[in-house]
Amino acid sequence: MSNVRDIWNGISKSSPQRVLNAARIWSSYQQSRLTGKPAISGLPISISFEPTTSCNLRCPECPSGLRSFTRPTGMLQQQLFENVIDQLASKLSYLIFYFQGEPYLNPQFLEMVKYAGSKGIYTATSTNAHYFTDQTAKATIESGLDRLIISIDGTSQGTYESYRVGGSLDKVIAGTKKILEWKKTLRSKTPHTVFQFLVVKPNEHEIPEVYKLARELGVDEVVLKTAQIYNFENGSDLIPVQDKYSRYKKNEVGTYAIKNNLDNHCWKMWHSCVITWDGKVVPCCFDKDAHFVLGDLTKNSFEEIWFGKQYNQFRSSLLKSRKEIEICKNCTEGTKVWA
Repeated sequence: MSNVRDIWNGISKSSPQRVLNAARIWSSYQQSRLTGKPAISGLPISISFEPTTSCNLRCPECPSGLRSFTRPTGMLQQQLFENVIDQLASKLSYLIFYFQGEPYLNPQFLEMVKYAGSKGIYTATSTNAHYFTDQTAKATIESGLDRLIISIDGTSQGTYESYRVGGSLDKVIAGTKKILEWKKTLRSKTPHTVFQFLVVKPNEHEIPEVYKLARELGVDEVVLKTAQIYNFENGSDLIPVQDKYSRYKKNEVGTYAIKNNLDNHCWKMWHSCVITWDGKVVPCCFDKDAHFVLGDLTKNSFEEIWFGKQYNQFRSSLLKSRKEIEICKNCTEGTKVWA
């Protein structure tokens, strides 16, 4: 029932302009696939905004956790955010406040959620749930956030901290309880709460337990997510034993390859993009260090960037040979799995 309620919540935010925009994007994507030439006739259906690059944890396959960024680090400013949202609001259906970093470290984060919500945009975020004080949990419910993804990569402290280095499972569970308590107290239907479980070898044995824990707490949904491994070719202690939870397959010679065929098309390049904390537009969430900057929103409007020469050149190169684009080499479509 909670999933149905969430779907209906998303549908209720649609408008003729948003539906028409989505149809135009889909048709231009199909045209591009057929012709091999980029055509784009609408604005993105979905965008990701990066509230911050800062994070309290040190996860081993994350640039924020490893403190390994070559790009500048910082906090998204509300003025920049509102300027971009004002440009896109009538066409934009979905907004996720996440790219790198922990969103709740940005003191303006929930004000930005409220602003997007006031424009009728479905809002979501992903968090490690270490900052849910009673006050913050209440403010999260009051912000109107539609979807709250809570990363919980283990049901015992030892397993959890083997990936979420420096993290506390007790804090995650306590924070989740605060969210659910305030949701009930304020009689709010949102946010739709999700336990996201990044499946790696050290935690795959606890998959049944995370479903059990979610039921006990009253979390709406559990999503299993496959892990991206940077240097996967020679194997990794993080690659799961169970094949269905891995993005990679073992070859006859003992090395690993990505399961994705990397066909010369990608829906993401037509319907979405990522905006970094300082206003850079990058093609997708696999460009974690913003190597492929397609425009700067502090200098140009979103439409100038989205329909611009540089963006279309990137789409064109993808349609010709996706395997030659560095950020595509470790990409899989469908990174969520269900058990």
